[in-house]
This record gives sequence, structure tokens and C-alpha cells, in this order.
Amino acid sequence: MRILWVLAHPDPASLNARLRDAAVPRLHELGHELVESDLYRMGFDPVLTTADLLGEPPLPGTPVSHWQRTGHEQGRLAADIRAEQAKLLRSDLIVLQFPLWWYGLPAILKGWIDRTLVAGFAFGVVDPDTGKVRKYGDGGLAGRRGLAVVSAGDRPGALGPRGISGHIDDVLWPLLHGTFHYTGTAPLPAHLLSSVHHRTGAWFEHEVDRLVQRIDGAGTETPIPYRTLAGGDYGPDHALRPEIAPGSTGNEAHLAPAAG
Repeated sequence: MRILWVLAHPDPASLNARLRDAAVPRLHELGHELVESDLYRMGFDPVLTTADLLGEPPLPGTPVSHWQRTGHEQGRLAADIRAEQAKLLRSDLIVLQFPLWWYGLPAILKGWIDRTLVAGFAFGVVDPDTGKVRKYGDGGLAGRRGLAVVSAGDRPGALGPRGISGHIDDVLWPLLHGTFHYTGTAPLPAHLLSSVHHRTGAWFEHEVDRLVQRIDGAGTETPIPYRTLAGGDYGPDHALRPEIAPGSTGNEAHLAPAAG
């Protein structure tokens, strides 16, 4: 696979960075092609401003998505944005690696998403045959897969199905469903490393092996079966039709039943 590996951790000696550094050469040996975006090392600016649109600035009051689309369509986005978009277009698998901070992404990674996944490129893409916007199972990044590699300080059970913190795939709903699935990227279940501050011995090598195996097999792994917008389960208001998963609410309601 062609892999874009985006790392969001400020410490080059962190567990996250060490895992990346150990896994990447092994993945190369397995035949994968990797491109990296180490956001802190790059000094990536996460702050979205009108300076992202080169040339004539947008008029005051113009929605951000509108002037981002203009920048994309007219080739007027800032160079650092266009460089990240080029990496995305060349990728089969998008790996986003980060520590779980306050149940979400580090700000620098959120800013990378805000600035890079612009309208007309990742979302807001219109199907010329139907005139409808492609989203939730389709979009500008369709054909790719997305894997979140997440480290957390809490114990394994806390981020499990009955954990006090919520299941990791629910905690990361905004990323897995709202970013990957929304843009057409097939979301894989999150790859979680838990209780990371209390591990010793051979644990690190075990985690390197586990991560390499996970990424090596990501091309054939079954994605999270989120319902698609075009699949007919949602009405004109984009809420599930009454006959679909009756009585079920929350994130679970948006999972399609297993085949068979």
C-alpha cells in the first residue's frame, strides 16, 4: 500500500514517535510505500485563517467552506496545504497517530484536518450524474482507508465496551464517522495502546509487532460498517427512517447489521 503516516506528538522521544520509527522500516521491508507528516517536527501551523487563500482575500462574512473551495478550485491554497493534499491523493491508507488528550485529538492534528480537508477536495464534492453531494460513505477521499493509532494513559477496560471512558470507537466518533466516513475514507477500528505509562519489559517490542501486523493487513481488514447516506436508511432529514433499527439510538444505531 501507499501509506500516509501523520504523527501528532511534540516529543521526538515519545512512545508514539518511537513506535513510528520502529514500524516504518519494517513496513518498507514488507513492500509498502510510506510518506510521513510529523506535524510538530514540520512546524505545521494548525490555525486556519484567511491567509490560507492566496491572492485576493475573501469578503468579510464569506463562509469558510466557500473561500476554501475557491482556493482549491483556483489553485490558490497555501503551499503547505497543497503539499498535504498531494500526499493524501497518493495514499491508499491514511494513518493518524496521536495521544488521546481530553478524549480527542491534539490541536495540531485537528488543525491539520481543518486546513487540509477543504470543501471541493475532501467534502462537498458533487456527483455530476445525480447533482447530489457525496458524503457519509462517499466523498473526495473515497477509495482510501483510515486508521487511528491512539495511545492512552488509562487501563484497557476503561476504553472498552463497558468502560467508564466509553468504547474507543465511540470516543473517536468525530474522527471515525465525522471525518473518515464523511469524506468517503473507509474507517478501520481504532488501534489502541492503553496504560502506556505503566508498561515495562518486552511490551514495546510486542506493540511494534502488533502495529506492523495491523498496518500490513489494513488493506483487507473489514472497516467499521457505518450506514451510508446513499444506502436508503436515512430520510430527507438525514435521520434514520422509522423502520430502520427501531428503538435504537446513539452511535450504535448507525451501524449496519452484520451480513447473514
